[in-house]
Amino acid sequence: TELNEQAEYLTENKDGEKQHFIQGVFLQAGVKNRNGRIYPSDVMEREVSRYTKERVEAGRAYGELGHPSGPQINLERVSHMIVDLSKEGDNYIGKALIAETPMGDIARGLLKSGAKLGVSSRGLGTLIPTKEGIMEVQNDFRLATAADIVADPSAPDAFVKGIMENVDWIYDSAKGTYL
Repeated sequence: TELNEQAEYLTENKDGEKQHFIQGVFLQAGVKNRNGRIYPSDVMEREVSRYTKERVEAGRAYGELGHPSGPQINLERVSHMIVDLSKEGDNYIGKALIAETPMGDIARGLLKSGAKLGVSSRGLGTLIPTKEGIMEVQNDFRLATAADIVADPSAPDAFVKGIMENVDWIYDSAKGTYL
């Protein structure tokens, strides 16, 4: 679980209807976060590429309000859909549409009220300590979501401005499920 904190709250009109988005740094590589982890650039790039193709481009990249401990996406808690992820250096800038769901309504209300919210990724992977004691994420890293909306992110730059590990899980790639 990783957190990021610098995003904007955007409103766009589509066919006369307002759509609300959050935008900012969703993921960061090559920097130690508050959880004491570092994501090597090549590991993050490979996984974001897979996630973008399989989830974002397919319209299946959901995020939740709050940050559950497990990797599964709970549709009743979905607050937004990630519509874009692009690389800028070792940062991945994301854009997410705030959903017309009960949790999306809460997120939208908080953002309209001026709350400063962050985003946090959720994923699975092996960690190996470096000589410096930093936990380095390994090549088996797999994103469950690039961004849940949270109050207190761990990644240094994962707040979405005005925008708007206690359980072990195993991903079974043959079944496409988490155990």
